[in-house]
Amino acid sequence: MERLLLCALVGLIAQTIDGALGMAYGISCNTFLLSIGILPAMAAASVKASEVFTTGISGAAHIKLGNVDKKLFYRLVFPGVLGGILGAYVLTNIDGEKIKPYIAAYLLIMGIVIIKKAFRRPVHKEEKHHHVSALGFFGAFLDAIGGGGWGPIVTSTLLAGGREPRTAIGSVNTAEFFVTIAQAATFFAFLKLEHHLVILGLILGGVAAAPLAAYMVKHIPAKKLMITVGILIILLSMRTMYMSFN
Repeated sequence: MERLLLCALVGLIAQTIDGALGMAYGISCNTFLLSIGILPAMAAASVKASEVFTTGISGAAHIKLGNVDKKLFYRLVFPGVLGGILGAYVLTNIDGEKIKPYIAAYLLIMGIVIIKKAFRRPVHKEEKHHHVSALGFFGAFLDAIGGGGWGPIVTSTLLAGGREPRTAIGSVNTAEFFVTIAQAATFFAFLKLEHHLVILGLILGGVAAAPLAAYMVKHIPAKKLMITVGILIILLSMRTMYMSFN
């Protein structure tokens, strides 16, 4: 019961952050799960199982509000599904203990990316992205291996290139639902599902977070929140790396 409540709290906080920033649910949850000793493949599978619910709700909302650019969506979703399946397959066939410090290093880098994005000035002139499909593939591949990163990698790259924020975020979040289903299905095809309380806790906390996320968007500056989240991810990742080598 203690683990259920703890994971519900983590899911609540992570989804609140994601709702306020449009990213970092997977990274926040996976960093925490690794820090309490869950192996990379099972941690990523647990996160993806819970994300099916949160990304589904998010994607449906973006479609209803007209935030999805169909052309951009299709250029992301098909290669994203392929990259997600490959990434999940690779992770399930690697020794969890050996890869754990490398996953932690990846998450540490993602923490730095989030902090860097907090200080990035908005780009108003749109640049054409000729490699959107490749971005979707590698974003999903790394997202599966690291248990998170789709938002910081794909959304940040598109926004940095000048994509209109509303349709960029809406299209990426909607595509993420299908990518997440593919990743979760691959994990469950090769892994025996464990940590049911972890998954349930993340789902319950994530679903309950919507009102809190709306409050944070209104009252807490995004820059401060991103810096705080980035620092927390870096510290937890460094702790996981330290524990892995000792």
